[in-house]
Amino acid sequence: MQDYSATISPPPLRPRSRGVTLFVALVAFVLGAAVFAWASSQGYLSKVLPRPEAQETAAVVLAVPTDESGQEIVPTPPKSTAAQMAAIGSVEGRLALLEDRISRIDFQTDAASGNAARAEGLLIAFAARRMIDRGEPLSYVADQLRLRFMNAQPRAVETIIAFSRSPVTIDELTARLEALSPQLTVAEDKLSLWERARHELGSLFVVRRDSSALMTPSARIDRARVMLTAHRIDNAVSEVERLPGAEAADIWITDARRYEQVQQALDLLETTAMLEPSRLQDAAGHKIDQPSPLATPAPAPPKPE
Repeated sequence: MQDYSATISPPPLRPRSRGVTLFVALVAFVLGAAVFAWASSQGYLSKVLPRPEAQETAAVVLAVPTDESGQEIVPTPPKSTAAQMAAIGSVEGRLALLEDRISRIDFQTDAASGNAARAEGLLIAFAARRMIDRGEPLSYVADQLRLRFMNAQPRAVETIIAFSRSPVTIDELTARLEALSPQLTVAEDKLSLWERARHELGSLFVVRRDSSALMTPSARIDRARVMLTAHRIDNAVSEVERLPGAEAADIWITDARRYEQVQQALDLLETTAMLEPSRLQDAAGHKIDQPSPLATPAPAPPKPE
């Protein structure tokens, strides 16, 4: 039996004409335009299509940045020129206030540092006085005196350090005066005949305002002892120099004057620590420029008329 399936083929399709295709497309375009015009006139398009403002708002919302936690960072609206100038002015004013406050804090800090250095210098002078009064060596206090006061009062510092190498105390001066009392009262035997005659003649014609008892050698020694106790070295030396045997007390008078000089040097250092305006130094050797709070302010210049 023969197979006819291979020989049988479907009938060929008739090609569609181009005119029909163009006609159908034109009809579809016209119908679509008519539908669009009708929908626009009825207001359906405004409901379906988004407005331009909505698109801009959506774009802005999409462009809003977010922080690390995911929260939106709301941008601040732009300020006007006047508002920006006012903000700049306020910032400059705050900066000026901060600078003024910082400068005042710096000034107060410098003043406090200077006052602390002056107080330390005063304590060093007090410590030196206590050691001198006790007859002890200055040791480390001598280095502090050189560091703080050598630029301001070099002679006073050298006087104190030199005295500390061979110190003398009030108790020692008093004890030595007691030991010298017999020599100070009976030294008239060593005088020559002419000197003794002058002394006798002078005593005859001197108008004494004090009683004779107050002019005796023992009374002078007692007064010198009282003056030593009161730290009135000048008066004590004056009383001893008026004694008949004052030559026996030459070394005592020298030591007493040395003690007086070191006391004056200590007084000068204490005054310098409180009032010296520019030549005092601190523990690091830096110059103290801050004026002392105890110093009298300079008078203001007269205003021109």
